[in-house]
Amino acid sequence: MEQETTTVSLIKNECKNKNISGTPGVVYGLGFIGALVYFIQHADTFWIGVLGVLKAIVWPAFLIYKLFEFLKF
Repeated sequence: MEQETTTVSLIKNECKNKNISGTPGVVYGLGFIGALVYFIQHADTFWIGVLGVLKAIVWPAFLIYKLFEFLKF
């Protein structure tokens, strides 16, 4: 009985400690939409538009790469 109570309390504590905030996902989602609109508006051909969609998916990687390049890491 004591072991069951301990397990239940551990599960409750684990649920309390989880961060259920969706802020990073919202920021990435808005950035994705903005990048998607930008790249598609500047596309001259269909395949450049497809490349723009792919760039919009991975834009944070480009951002971090340029940041590290600027900071000389």
